Amino acid sequence: MPYPAKLSAEPILDAAQQLLETEGLDALSMRSLAQRLGVRPSSLYRHFESREVLLRALGDRAALALRDALQAAALGLEPRPALYAAAQTYLSYARTHPHIYALLLTKGDELPPEQLALSAGKKLWETLLALVGALSGHPDDTDHTVAFWTFLHGFASLERSGTFGKSGPKGGLEVGLESILGHMEAAKG
Repeated sequence: MPYPAKLSAEPILDAAQQLLETEGLDALSMRSLAQRLGVRPSSLYRHFESREVLLRALGDRAALALRDALQAAALGLEPRPALYAAAQTYLSYARTHPHIYALLLTKGDELPPEQLALSAGKKLWETLLALVGALSGHPDDTDHTVAFWTFLHGFASLERSGTFGKSGPKGGLEVGLESILGHMEAAKG
């Protein structure tokens, strides 16, 4: 195989994401990725020291993509409609990118505080916190943000697993969102 003179991290991540999204996590190995890129596996290790580091980079990429999608969905909307739009966008992302979404919430090695503050996951969290805080009136409303994210993740997980069955969730999403958003508004008091 030729020496990959212009191989860089971004094309590796692009190919890894495509492989992950089309074939799933088990199909993503350094060897399969190298084959897809037409390079030797050792070439990949110049950019990502291990599969775990590559997966963490893909998870970071997913967090930033979801953050950007949430911000775009909520742009220019009042707080309650913004959270509805964010919820729909979140669930749409989880549905259309199930494998990369699974990486998004995989806990990796603990980051030192200075790296955690700049992490992609923290940026996603801050976006959710800002959206929730705009409705509740409390900029650091961790409790409601955790409840909102937990509800969305739980819904996405149940939907993905088929737990709702053929009849679907029967309005459960709307009932849950109304309850959580109503509680946020009541906290504004």
